[in-house]
Amino acid sequence: MEGFAKEAAIITHTRLKAVEGGGLIPDPESKLEEPLIVRPTSETIIYEMFSRWVQSYRDLPLLYNQWANVVRWEMRTRLFLRTTEFLWQEGHTAHVSHDEAEEETLRMLSVYREFMEDYLAMPVVVGQKSESEKFAGALRTYTCEAMMGDNKALQNGTSHNLGQNFARQFDLKFAGEQGGEEFAWNTSWGVSTRMVGGLVMTHGDDAGLVMPPRVAPIQVVIVPIFRKDEVREQVLAKAHEIAAALSGIRTHIDQRDKLTPGAKFFEWETKGVPFRVEIGPKDIAKGQVVLVRRVPGEGEQRKQFLPEAEVLGSMIKRLEEYQQFLFDRARVRRDENSHRGVESYGRFQEIIDGPGGFVYTGWCGSAECEDKVKGETKATIRCLPFPEFQSPEPPTHCIVCGGESRAEAVWARAY
Repeated sequence: MEGFAKEAAIITHTRLKAVEGGGLIPDPESKLEEPLIVRPTSETIIYEMFSRWVQSYRDLPLLYNQWANVVRWEMRTRLFLRTTEFLWQEGHTAHVSHDEAEEETLRMLSVYREFMEDYLAMPVVVGQKSESEKFAGALRTYTCEAMMGDNKALQNGTSHNLGQNFARQFDLKFAGEQGGEEFAWNTSWGVSTRMVGGLVMTHGDDAGLVMPPRVAPIQVVIVPIFRKDEVREQVLAKAHEIAAALSGIRTHIDQRDKLTPGAKFFEWETKGVPFRVEIGPKDIAKGQVVLVRRVPGEGEQRKQFLPEAEVLGSMIKRLEEYQQFLFDRARVRRDENSHRGVESYGRFQEIIDGPGGFVYTGWCGSAECEDKVKGETKATIRCLPFPEFQSPEPPTHCIVCGGESRAEAVWARAY
């Protein structure tokens, strides 16, 4: 619990009483025998129950997933990223061995990465947290770190091998296959509404949201355009015909009469809808539509006048290409703002204080060097990257003390 001490919301009394002159104070008669900590995380609840459900190795593994609200008393709230109460998805498991727990920990990390990259089009750097940055009470914490539009890092999701620490605290034991009692091995992992903030800051621009097609509530919005009532039904009929032809694609027809087409365009731009189809009487006569992509590709016209049949036949492909475009664009941005081969601490500080981004350096593994960087630059070790993210030439010395490097570290300022 020490790891959550600064964020813990604590209830000591169950009611307040009015005082002379106005104001409220805790009612002394309502003081609790034990203070109540308002759920900063769920391990204490989950493992209390696990200890009642497990008697034998045959009862394992236990694999539980839940959605729940938790409370952390943030000093400075930030929309989506750090709020006092937030919704998250979390998993908790119990296993017979360390290796089985480790396999589960890494499997869930892979699931998170797949969702972030394949659905949110958000490239991440995956690795292990340092001792000071890992989840309190865990053996190891693994993380997916994303780079936001301002070059700050966002811890987007984590997976923890908890070892037997929580099992020992909550007496979570089982009868082993070879006899005798053993403590279970636990994992926990979670992502939260923080990913919504990450989505906004990865792809958004000055015009508003930019939604990857796979998670966009509306993938194509159809805006009928007409000036006279006598053509209204004709244009609306064509809009519905187009929507029906786009079966399997999430479409919406904006039929609101009290808004001008320009006002509608502005709203759907702000909401980040991937494609907009505009259709008017002249377009119907020519057998065409106006297709607008929220973010055009390089050298591509944002607004195109295309044959209706071509648009209908290619929309699924266009959505897939747009999804890939957003991922590639974010990955290029991240790579262009990732700094490798940084040899001196002075240069490291220049980058952190200047453009920012991910800085890959050697690290001796000492908490003293890690604390020095954090105190002087506000940058932290985001992760010790997995091999696929490591530099081609591993750094040989610690960026802080100059001693032998024991690991490559990714540093950045973070939300």
